[in-house]
Amino acid sequence: MEQVRYGFGDPLSSPAPESRSAPESESGRAVTVCYAGPDRAWAAWIGDRLQRHGTTVTFRRWDPEPSAALDEALPDLVQGPGAALLVLSGWFFRLGSYRNEHWETALRAIARSAGPSRVAAVSVVRIPPLPAVVGVLENIDVADRSAEEAEQRILDWLGIGGGPASAPADAPRFPASTPRVWQGVPRRNVRFTGRDRLLDDIDQRLREDTEHTALVLHGMSGVGKTQLAAEYVHRFGSEYDVVWWVGAENRVSYRRGLAGLAPELGLQTGREYGERLRAVRDSLRRGDPYARWLLVLDGADEPDQIWDLVPTGPGHVLITSRNPEWGEHNSKLLEVRVYDRDESVAFIRRRAPRLNEAEADQLAEALEDLPLLLDQTAGWLNDSDLSVEEYISLLDGGIDQDVVKVSADFPLAFRTAWSVLLDRLHETVPESVDLLRLCTFFAPGFIPVRLLKEVPSDGLPDHLAALLDDPLLWNRAIGLLRQYSVVRWDPYENAPDRTASSGEAVYLHRMVHQIVRQGMPEADRREFVEVVRRALAEADPGRPTDTQCWDAYAEIVPHLRYADVLRSEDRDVQELVLNCLRYLWFVGEYGEGVNLGERALRTWRHLLGESHARVWEVTYHYANLLRSAGRFEETEEIDRAATERLREQRGERDLDYLRMAGGLGADLRSLARYDEALELDERLYPAYRDLFGEQDSRTLNALNNFGFTLRLLGRYEEALGIDLKTLEARRRVLKGRHPWTLFSEVSYAVDLRLLGRYAEAESVQAANVREYRVVMGPDHQDTLRAQHNLALCRLRGGDRAAAGELLGQVLAGYERKLGDTHMLTLAAAVSRSCFAREQGDLDEAGEAGESVVARYETLLPAGHPFTIGARANQALVLSRTGEEARAYAVIERALVGMRDTVGPNHPYTLGLAVNAAAVRGQLHDDGGAAELSADTVARAARTLGRTHPLTLAARVGQAADLRRLRQGERAAKVEQEAVADLAATLGAQHPQTVAARARTRPLWDFEPQAS
Repeated sequence: MEQVRYGFGDPLSSPAPESRSAPESESGRAVTVCYAGPDRAWAAWIGDRLQRHGTTVTFRRWDPEPSAALDEALPDLVQGPGAALLVLSGWFFRLGSYRNEHWETALRAIARSAGPSRVAAVSVVRIPPLPAVVGVLENIDVADRSAEEAEQRILDWLGIGGGPASAPADAPRFPASTPRVWQGVPRRNVRFTGRDRLLDDIDQRLREDTEHTALVLHGMSGVGKTQLAAEYVHRFGSEYDVVWWVGAENRVSYRRGLAGLAPELGLQTGREYGERLRAVRDSLRRGDPYARWLLVLDGADEPDQIWDLVPTGPGHVLITSRNPEWGEHNSKLLEVRVYDRDESVAFIRRRAPRLNEAEADQLAEALEDLPLLLDQTAGWLNDSDLSVEEYISLLDGGIDQDVVKVSADFPLAFRTAWSVLLDRLHETVPESVDLLRLCTFFAPGFIPVRLLKEVPSDGLPDHLAALLDDPLLWNRAIGLLRQYSVVRWDPYENAPDRTASSGEAVYLHRMVHQIVRQGMPEADRREFVEVVRRALAEADPGRPTDTQCWDAYAEIVPHLRYADVLRSEDRDVQELVLNCLRYLWFVGEYGEGVNLGERALRTWRHLLGESHARVWEVTYHYANLLRSAGRFEETEEIDRAATERLREQRGERDLDYLRMAGGLGADLRSLARYDEALELDERLYPAYRDLFGEQDSRTLNALNNFGFTLRLLGRYEEALGIDLKTLEARRRVLKGRHPWTLFSEVSYAVDLRLLGRYAEAESVQAANVREYRVVMGPDHQDTLRAQHNLALCRLRGGDRAAAGELLGQVLAGYERKLGDTHMLTLAAAVSRSCFAREQGDLDEAGEAGESVVARYETLLPAGHPFTIGARANQALVLSRTGEEARAYAVIERALVGMRDTVGPNHPYTLGLAVNAAAVRGQLHDDGGAAELSADTVARAARTLGRTHPLTLAARVGQAADLRRLRQGERAAKVEQEAVADLAATLGAQHPQTVAARARTRPLWDFEPQAS
């Protein structure tokens, strides 16, 4: 048998029952292995064992046509070379629509014609028991045996000596073996029908496709994607060391589910799930400790939320989704369509044995072969006295014939079927319908029962209070819903999303969710939605800035839309919305936050009025999210209008005014209107201080913003003083591990680095990164910000290898977390591009730099210093590739633009001037270079100090320009003094000092200060 790429065992890739033989062995012994599709793993293992004993093996698959007569099809199956081994489990007898008498006739005929040494039954299971008629054949019982004993029994029957053969690690696994790690996989559906060719296709694509990250099973709701994935896992799970099933309805649940694999892989990580997630993805990528792994992402209907977290590596990823947009994320799509009619008929007859073949075909026609509808409808019909004709007349009665047409939306036939079922539920246990309707005001999928059970019963309608307080009534309602496959009931710790909550969960399918909700009376709708709103408000921890509460908010947020919380006039519910907006901002889920904030602002303006306090508060949070999403001009317009209106209505001492004005200051900083921002900060900080005192957290936020504005203006010493003051106060007021305290530590370390105090900066930043990883997790945007500064500290300090590795990790982390157009991502991309240029990788530097410039031009207004600086960095790449004239044009234009934007004495301008002088020298404009160098040295000394690294770079460059003008004595003096100052400031062996001694002209990297 041929070996497959991943070494997980032979794929037996031919789906048809034709044979496929290995080369003739020396002994000439031949065996035909016959199997049903679900037992293909057994066939592969048996064939491999026999081939290792020199036997020629032919594989023949049992896949009879629906119209085939069993007494003809079965003898044809075993007419292969040599003895025939029939691999038998319950699946073998479920193919086709044959009755027990048909099997008895066919098997007895085979036994008579072949003789006892020609055909044997290899029994691979005990449950369900095989038909008694199998006893007419020689039986090789391998069920519940070890691999060695099973092999020996087969060899003994065939008369092959030598004992079990050794096999390499990549040989097919013994099918009865259990993967070392197995979690979350649904129980095997004993009614699973057909799909063999589709399962073959899945198997073949997973094993042979190395170009795509994942294989995605996509199709409409109810088509059986999850069942198909589960059947694949049960058929071929023994070939893996790790099988991990994850609910992927949203990013939060998927991240938690995948992080839960960490302890199963033996990974030593902290308790924070973000750290575990990183460790799991790295382990899977490396294939260590297991290379044979299978990850199933179930219900991943929003690829934009999770595609960046899909692991790569030697294993396999299988995804189920309704969304074909996965094809845009390096995934191979495999569409799952409705059943073929013969599959539908076979399934219906298995689900509803009382129906004959004609009735099953009639029902399949009415339901258009959709597996979920077939399952629920046939199961109900089997317990009902209705005939198929009567049932179909219910579907058709009084409605157009289009009622049974299955489309991308839910078919009316399905709604009608659910109406019948709900009526029966209501007649039997009316509380079950109440519970079901209540659940539809949560998001579909897993609904934590505790959110319902913890609602105080006082004030609830009597029937709901009884349902939630009486365990017997609750269990009876749940039991009936489970009986009719309306919901699934799971211990919450075993739910695919692996949330931190304990207890149990109801799983409600999206189709069921929508149908029940659409058919609800309006009075019930009003009553139930208030209960769920109250439940969500009760679950609000009230501390969105506390990282220990983030799991709780992650659990609440998906349900907000379904509970229509924005239309509630309850103060606690409105507070929940505001806290969720703050949570989404803190965790960096800006897109989801913007959507919620936009809807909240629109709804509350209508509900509460334009000037209501809640409207101003939601405006503030919405603007924060919008700004963090990079929509600066929109945010500035919102904040300015709100600020002006609040000033007119309440004056400049009003808290809402101060908050909105602070947001406006952030907008001005983002738009590079630094002087305006500074003017605003100089008013806001004293106002906060006078109102709340020096130690109030709001005052410290204003002081933090003041420091950031000064840093953007290039006033690094002043920024350092303010950031240190803010840091010390936050340590007193908020303690050391509060997110804002950690943020201030980064700001302080950035100031130190920008002042050239690299060793101090790295010491502060390294300790801060360690704290961030513990408190916020390695994937949080603030942790990445801290790591970015640490990488730059190491780079400026001379440890280029460590800096380069960390810069790559930071950029990849930002791209996954925030996307490639976020300002923090772009700042990291600028750093990575500059590093590539310094390392001589000019192609990477050029391509990355051009991409950054293009993105800045899209995001920022014309003339923004970040765009100018990024373009100036490209001039350095051009000068290294021999395009001096083009480099000169770019750098000179950038220098003029930067000077006009931030002024001639700003460090941005001074840095570009250092580079422009170098480019002038390359083009032999020696006079122009010297003139620019002299002016830059003078301005840098006044602005930054004589021994600041940027000033020293300008001085070294000036010495080079003086030498070109043949002013050797003066050049030597300037150079000598500069080198001495470099050695005193940075150290004699610092790369910048060593380069100056070697007369390598220094260049300056533009670095955008994003926050």
